[in-house]
Amino acid sequence: MEISRIRALRGPNLWSRHTAIEAIIACTETERAIGNIPGFEARLRERFPEIALLQPTVSDEVVSMAHAIEFAALGLQAQAGCPVTFSRTAQTLEPGVYQVVVEYSEEAVGRLAFEVAQALCNAAVENTPFDLTDALHRLRELDEDVRLGPSTGSIVYAAVARGIPYRRLTEGSMVQFGWGSKQRRIQAAETDQTSAVAESIAQDKELTKNLLHAAGVPVPAGRPVVNAADAWAAACEIGGAVVVKPQDGNQGKGVAVNLVSREQIEAAYAVAVEISDEVLVERYIPGHDYRMLVIGNKLIAAARREPPQVTGDGVRSVRQLVELVNSDPRRGEGHATSLTKIRFDDIALARLATEGLTADSVPAKGARVILRNNANLSTGGTATDVTDDVHPEFAARAVAAAQTIGLDIAGVDIVCNNVLRPLEEQGGGVVELNAAPGLRMHLQPSYGKGRAVGEAIIANMFAPGDDARIPLVAVAGTNGKTTTVRLIASILGSQGLRVGMTSTDGVYIEGQRIDTGDCSGPKSAKNVLLHPDVDAAVFETARGGVLREGLGFDYCNVAVVTNIGMGDHLGLSYISTVDDLAVVKRVIVRNVKPETGVAVLNAADPMVVRMADACPGKVTFFACDRNHPVMAMHRAQGKRVVYLDDDSIVASERGFEQRILLAEIPVTANGAIGFQIENAMAAAGAGWALGIDWAIIRAGLASFVNDAQSAPGRFNLFNYRGATLIADYGHNPDAIQALVSAIDNMPATASTRRSVVISGAGDRRDEDIRQQTEILGDAFDQVVLYQDQCQRGRADGEVLALLQQGLRKAKRTTEIREIHGEFVAIDSALADLKPGDLCLILIDQVEEALAHIAKRVAEG
Repeated sequence: MEISRIRALRGPNLWSRHTAIEAIIACTETERAIGNIPGFEARLRERFPEIALLQPTVSDEVVSMAHAIEFAALGLQAQAGCPVTFSRTAQTLEPGVYQVVVEYSEEAVGRLAFEVAQALCNAAVENTPFDLTDALHRLRELDEDVRLGPSTGSIVYAAVARGIPYRRLTEGSMVQFGWGSKQRRIQAAETDQTSAVAESIAQDKELTKNLLHAAGVPVPAGRPVVNAADAWAAACEIGGAVVVKPQDGNQGKGVAVNLVSREQIEAAYAVAVEISDEVLVERYIPGHDYRMLVIGNKLIAAARREPPQVTGDGVRSVRQLVELVNSDPRRGEGHATSLTKIRFDDIALARLATEGLTADSVPAKGARVILRNNANLSTGGTATDVTDDVHPEFAARAVAAAQTIGLDIAGVDIVCNNVLRPLEEQGGGVVELNAAPGLRMHLQPSYGKGRAVGEAIIANMFAPGDDARIPLVAVAGTNGKTTTVRLIASILGSQGLRVGMTSTDGVYIEGQRIDTGDCSGPKSAKNVLLHPDVDAAVFETARGGVLREGLGFDYCNVAVVTNIGMGDHLGLSYISTVDDLAVVKRVIVRNVKPETGVAVLNAADPMVVRMADACPGKVTFFACDRNHPVMAMHRAQGKRVVYLDDDSIVASERGFEQRILLAEIPVTANGAIGFQIENAMAAAGAGWALGIDWAIIRAGLASFVNDAQSAPGRFNLFNYRGATLIADYGHNPDAIQALVSAIDNMPATASTRRSVVISGAGDRRDEDIRQQTEILGDAFDQVVLYQDQCQRGRADGEVLALLQQGLRKAKRTTEIREIHGEFVAIDSALADLKPGDLCLILIDQVEEALAHIAKRVAEG
């Protein structure tokens, strides 16, 4: 067994909507049926008893070693606590080679699960030991390390519940919610509206106290100190017990409370000064430690915090009692679990010493042993929810404290006897404000009810009903994708929206290209959705990106499929037939937004029509023939259709009808170019699906000019010494046929001398390359063949030979030339042109070739 390729499908994909790992697994002849390996399944279950029943996805398939890897990888993740349920194994046309797809919740964990699954299956084959406990520990440990912590996770889950898309920007807790101009960002419990100034104030405890005191919020008396002796002097000024803490600390680090002796205060100062150069001494307020969570202008949650402690049983030592408490599975090392393990360190030992105890002391049964003076969860404390008990005036003080400092999300620490009465009545006070407060104690308190704090943060960031999405249109198909994308972008631009667009020639923001090359994959789509100046997005969605990584978004508002043709990269990535290709193109249709989304489909293409059954939203069909059976049925049902009626494009639904003259759509050349009419119909259908006013749709179609600048390589027309030049990037038989039909419809071209310049992409099938020149040989007088700069895996001259084979039965071609070099071939064809001639140039290097043609045209 050999795993030859592993990919992470990070968005909705060919297999499912789940993120998944896809592996290509080659099995030996014996491994193609695990029944050929005596005792294998029994040994596998001995090593992993929880593995699911090994059975194929398709009933008549034989269970192979690839299936065993599938079920092991899924089961191992599930046993490690990952929320995964989906897996699939598919046999390819290549004997013994399988595609295995297994869902993951964290990519790194999914990849490790495949490694462990392979080791497990090898151990079962070879009858060698396999340490399941260690394997699950590695998976759990990695999962805890890479997954979102409880605070960030609660906010993300709340966003997902509201349909707000999110993207993790770092391996840490930086997350973007929403797309484009509607995006917002958080880092843990900080938002992009959390003021850096307010955060700085909160870190400066003395400044915080002064501002709160000026605003009438109760705070403990105290002052900064410069050394241990000054700390003792400040304590004497205050009188009574004091608190010593770093001026800009966090998470309770270096805080010591209820100190009365000089030795205690000087020792506490030594600890605090290690954390901050500036140290505060404040009056100690007796009572309980409360944390108030304020979000916006509301108190959302309140918890009473208890310091880390153990209760004696008269048998165990303090050290043993701590180990017992820390064995609670709810306690972990960091913030990933609901509780943190108690730190049994020098601070804990020093706290014990104040009670005359050591680590080996055995407390009496029922005796409460405090191990720290502060009650932070990060050092092992516990929390009890008291939200429902908070007095309104008490809550108002907490909100006032947060607003005085300027924090949109704040953890307000208050010491007082209880929360049932106003703060002033008890002599309590606000002792600290925290930016980016931890949410664990409110989500999963040690005692009491958890609070929906993630939902509250999302509600404070987004208005009710706002899903933070921008209009998103995805376009797929064999031909016409790029022009349709640009037409839709033109319509959206006419509405005054700032449009982000991806295509095979780059990424565009408001018409400005910010990236070059083939940008029709998910990475470019994600980059557009990250851009803060994008109000609407239109994505060309090519098959390659879908197969490599899935979609770059979770849902689209509109999915447009132009057509499914032969020769579109068949034979690559196990896409061997047109039916396979249609399944890939269908992915965007399956992922339109349920109920409100729309698929705009070509009714004249049977494979595209079948995609309608997979659409979770509505369907608009388009076709030139209004009487096509699919169109007629859809119209009869009162559903949306777009069709050609004489000299107009017509949009119809029930009693509604809207007409746009072809003369108003320059890209159609007054109706002469058939495939451009179809592109315009698809774009109009997309604009209609987005609810755009028809006057704007009309303006968007009218303002789009199909020249080399706005649509490079898409039927670009030039005049060269009285001859007509057409430059196009058509590179498959369907595109070639559409170009020939368009040329046949152009005025007075039937008897015109025609020439064509063509090469062929080496990554196409032999028959697809031959078919291109079979079509051209019946339509052009002269054919100039050239070899692409990149042969894409073909031997030198191999593509030219296939193109020559396609011309053997040519009905019109009388002259064939072979030229090495694209620009030399173009010049050779131009040299023979006379006024009135027509030359079709099928370009390979789009920008360079167009620049070369423009230069020759300018030279005259």
